[in-house]
Amino acid sequence: MNPALDPAPIRTPLTVLLAAPRGFCAGVDRAIQIVERAIEKYGAPVYVRHEIVHNRHVVDRLRSLGAVFVEELDECPDDRPVVFSAHGVPKSVPAEAGRRQMLYLDATCPLVSKVHVEAQRHYEAGKEIVLIGHAGHPEVIGTMGQLPDGVVTLIETVEDAQAFTPKDPANLAFATQTTLSVDDTAGIVGALRARFPQMAAPHKEDICYATTNRQEAVKSVSARADVLLVIGSANSSNSVRLAEVGARAGCVAHLIDDASALDFAWLDGAQTVGVTAGASAPEDLVQGVIDKLAERFDLTIEMEEAAREAVTFKLPRLLSEAETA
Repeated sequence: MNPALDPAPIRTPLTVLLAAPRGFCAGVDRAIQIVERAIEKYGAPVYVRHEIVHNRHVVDRLRSLGAVFVEELDECPDDRPVVFSAHGVPKSVPAEAGRRQMLYLDATCPLVSKVHVEAQRHYEAGKEIVLIGHAGHPEVIGTMGQLPDGVVTLIETVEDAQAFTPKDPANLAFATQTTLSVDDTAGIVGALRARFPQMAAPHKEDICYATTNRQEAVKSVSARADVLLVIGSANSSNSVRLAEVGARAGCVAHLIDDASALDFAWLDGAQTVGVTAGASAPEDLVQGVIDKLAERFDLTIEMEEAAREAVTFKLPRLLSEAETA
């Protein structure tokens, strides 16, 4: 038989549930634009203190444009612009930049800045502050660094909440990291409230809208999927939380940087795969995973929408289009 006349091999059908929303949030989009526009306006190099967002592909692309990523301000020269990452920085960082007369641009997500303002307000009211978050995460370091050392107590787990001994149980307030698991945080807050019912809460939920929406979408997808693929870097808190939420919902979840990390063995016997992306992962990485799946499977793609987002944040005045020359 002529091989050229052989029918094409039959590919296994696979339904892909695309979570919505997924990928970039308004704070990440703003932070990346700040670096891009700073390079356009001031030329390369533009220094960035810490990764602007936690995604390897985003960082590599900005590095190719002329961004230089450093961990501390003392690695930056005085005569080049420096951008502070979306995660926020301790107050000492802009103070030092000002002392050195550096040109700096603050790309802190406005929703993280809201937590900073709340912490300051509680401190000025004389309250003892509890911060729910992950030790060592730059957002936590930045939030705790808004106030004097020792003022904020970090709580990471329900066990921490149960062991915490405040100076004055009747004079407590709490804040949270913006990228936490909604369910885990509710458990920690519940443990604290059971012990300290007068504890003051944020005016509005600290966990940001993007984190909440993406986790809700993952819960919906995971209820129908055999396997969940979360696109995001391992140092991205919100991406790691998405994989955890999917696993807790009963789905086999895998966190991958991009399509090159996809192992087809994960999909043996699967009929439905969920796909989402952390808030710092660009949409082209999602498309790359879908393209790779299409090489092996006959895909049916469905959208699983949990919410619609229309949030945008303004750029710093130094970079706005309205600025005059």
